[in-house]
Amino acid sequence: MFQLNLQFLNNKDTMRDSLEKMTGKPVSLRITDNATSLLSIRTRPDLVNVRIHWMFLKAGDDIIREISGFIKKRKCQTPLIRKFIHENRACIKVRDCSSNPPVKIRTQGRFHDMGEMFAALNNAYFGRRVSASISWGKRNPRRVVRKRILGSYSGHTNTIRINPVLDRKTVPGFFIRYIIYHEMLHSDMKEETKNGRRLLHSPEFRQRERLFGEYEKAVAWEKQHFTGNGRSSSYE
Repeated sequence: MFQLNLQFLNNKDTMRDSLEKMTGKPVSLRITDNATSLLSIRTRPDLVNVRIHWMFLKAGDDIIREISGFIKKRKCQTPLIRKFIHENRACIKVRDCSSNPPVKIRTQGRFHDMGEMFAALNNAYFGRRVSASISWGKRNPRRVVRKRILGSYSGHTNTIRINPVLDRKTVPGFFIRYIIYHEMLHSDMKEETKNGRRLLHSPEFRQRERLFGEYEKAVAWEKQHFTGNGRSSSYE
């Protein structure tokens, strides 16, 4: 049996009062157990609707202040929120911990070792600050998709997964490094919104993506080998 010893610093009313005081706006607050959307904000002219995972009831004033800043200015940095979620990931798993096995991490493939690639990229481009785990995804030979997701990043588990279809002798290392770098950017950069919708690949994201030393070569290889099939990235 898995148990968490949690010290709640807030309840729904005190959390809402704090958000209203810090933002100067009326807030409708809903506490959820939603593992897919940990923090959701919708702004109306007369009200701010906030849906928030119950783990935030144990957050201190610094976290609430950063949430308030995010409500007022969506493009602000949120390093404390990211750190808080990372440190309290176990809260997301409480409901299903008895039935869901832990995520299996596998960096060594048949032809490519992503562990070495990830470490080198983290050192060269991110100052070793990307803390995400990385793993090859599960093989599913029966499933064929026209638009293949080659990489994905989950902010809830802080995990990067790379499609094992790339673990082939014919796939060059520089292209796998490009896909890994792309997902590391998702981990390193804050999420942006535009007109109330998530903007996964902002102009800043695309600008940083082009800083990858093998970018032109990787894009050219991608166009040659994935034309007609398409390629997409997933961010959770």
